[in-house]
Amino acid sequence: MKALEDAYRNEVREFMPPALNLADHSLTEECREFPYRIALLCLAGDAGVVFISQLAAFWLRFHTPLRAFGVDAQEIMLGDYFNYIICGSVSLILLFAQKQTYDAGWLLQGHSRLKQVVSPCLLWGAGFLGFSLLFNFRPPISRAYVALATSTAIVGLYAWRRCLYSYLQREFIVHKHRHRILTVGWTAYAQRLRAIIESDASNPYDVVCCVPIPEGEFQKEPPDDLPNVGRYSDIPDLIKTLAIDIVLIVDANLGVKHLDSLASLCEMEMVQFKVVPSYFSILVSGLYLETLNGIPILSVSRLPLDRLFNRVVKRLFDIIGGIVGVLLSLPLIAVFGAVLYLESPGPIFYRQRRSGRNGKPFDMLKIRSMRLDAEPDGKAGWSIKDDPRRLRIGKFMRKWNIDETPQFWNVLKGDMSLVGPRPERPELIRNFKQEIPHYNARHTVKPGMTGWAQVNGLRGDTDLTERITYDLYYVEHWNLRFDLQTMLLTFFKHKNAD
Repeated sequence: MKALEDAYRNEVREFMPPALNLADHSLTEECREFPYRIALLCLAGDAGVVFISQLAAFWLRFHTPLRAFGVDAQEIMLGDYFNYIICGSVSLILLFAQKQTYDAGWLLQGHSRLKQVVSPCLLWGAGFLGFSLLFNFRPPISRAYVALATSTAIVGLYAWRRCLYSYLQREFIVHKHRHRILTVGWTAYAQRLRAIIESDASNPYDVVCCVPIPEGEFQKEPPDDLPNVGRYSDIPDLIKTLAIDIVLIVDANLGVKHLDSLASLCEMEMVQFKVVPSYFSILVSGLYLETLNGIPILSVSRLPLDRLFNRVVKRLFDIIGGIVGVLLSLPLIAVFGAVLYLESPGPIFYRQRRSGRNGKPFDMLKIRSMRLDAEPDGKAGWSIKDDPRRLRIGKFMRKWNIDETPQFWNVLKGDMSLVGPRPERPELIRNFKQEIPHYNARHTVKPGMTGWAQVNGLRGDTDLTERITYDLYYVEHWNLRFDLQTMLLTFFKHKNAD
């Protein structure tokens, strides 16, 4: 045991930094404290604006012609309402704090949306009035005063936040408040993270350096424009000289002893230590830490549609939507079926074998949109843009998804859902689970008449890997509102169908 402890101490000692340069240390601390100073500024500004808005509401209610309306307000003085003003101001600030408005990382992203002010203020107004009525305060709080206080708070806070966020968007401020990241290793995850950060100018992060794991090479070559590429042994110096805020482990091959020593170094240098759980390359939104007799274990939680209640709710939604869809689509099927038959005599409906939930095959119904000899050799193929096999009426139907309307019957039968990953033909995807990572994960839910990938333009002859990314996002984040959003977007996305 003593030998193991000595080995661990030596590993940590290897990373012990030399004496700190006081000037560098002061600059580093100033950069790290800056986001919290901005959060404190926002808190102080909000408190001042809320207090002034309460005073303004009092003046409007009791010192303007509004005093003639409602209860007799002639005798109300500021002293009678001062406790209400103080309590109201404090409670509204606490409500904003509870919604993490003053979280430094969130605040510095610089988003100024009216909803971020309106929702808490309306909730506060309703709660403040209800609380006063419940306890029958004396003098009673005027409902008009509460309405005015809510309105003035919304206007004042939104104007103040717009000014603050405009200030935070200045280049010298943006540069100063960004959290500087050093990655250990460079992988596809690191590359994607950097691309996401660079695509959002308000993102409060900046990847400034990377180092390989000890006695190893980068899994993926770092980009040429990355400012700094160092050695693993340089990490202590890089933390100081580059004012690093976050050490991010992206290469899962880093040994446990190195993880321990890096975590200790970050603790000593007051740097955030983070790990990308690349062991879980999909479905990571449900990762959570649990303990088993005091031992921490990282687990993947169940997906939303793994829960029986959610599956029942989605099925009821599908049944109701399927019945409505069948009733509404019958006239369309009759009209377009007749036009189709005039152009190309033959069957109106087209049955196509598709893969359903858990890979179970089923026959998907469509209104035929192609010639009868579209697949003369029986060989399946992807549809393409401006497919020459399409009929004239078929082009119109596919643009407006009219050929898909018979699938409401598939929904009622339970083969499909209104929303989900689009089903594929078994003969086209037979080897995809070996060739495309995580492909089969999309089959954990029922396929849909429309899907999140399709409304984002990914259907037919498009990149399958990207389609799967959208499908998996839907699987992880399912809820009824997401389904409704996807269905509404379907009417505005007229791409070539699959």
